[in-house]
Amino acid sequence: MAFLAGLRITELDESKCTIYVKYRWLNTNPFASMYFAVQAMAAEMSTGVLCLANIHGRKPGCSMLVVQMDAQFQKRVTGHVHFTCPDGALAQAAIDKAITTGEPQTIVMRTEGINDKGELAAVFQITWSFKAKGK
Repeated sequence: MAFLAGLRITELDESKCTIYVKYRWLNTNPFASMYFAVQAMAAEMSTGVLCLANIHGRKPGCSMLVVQMDAQFQKRVTGHVHFTCPDGALAQAAIDKAITTGEPQTIVMRTEGINDKGELAAVFQITWSFKAKGK
């Protein structure tokens, strides 16, 4: 679905991930702006990719699950939007703790959507839960 909606990773390192999506016919709503679910996909992806990058290759592994999402929409998106999450270190610390202690960990990751005019279009707070596998 993310591919069909046009989501693209434009920046990724250990601390930050940015997802780009452009307003187009396939992701429009009846009000001539980007459908909120497309924005939610981009927001989740900007946080989830950071989590996946920190889990990849770990022994033991770690499962991850979105347990809550909160969104505030500031501006209609009628061009493009970049969702950026700078919480890679937060994800790494929670995953490390889940694996080391065997106790599930929960964190809230924030991502902001900036439109093509440089304005804040949306803010999402995605709550992730991590649990070490086999513990």
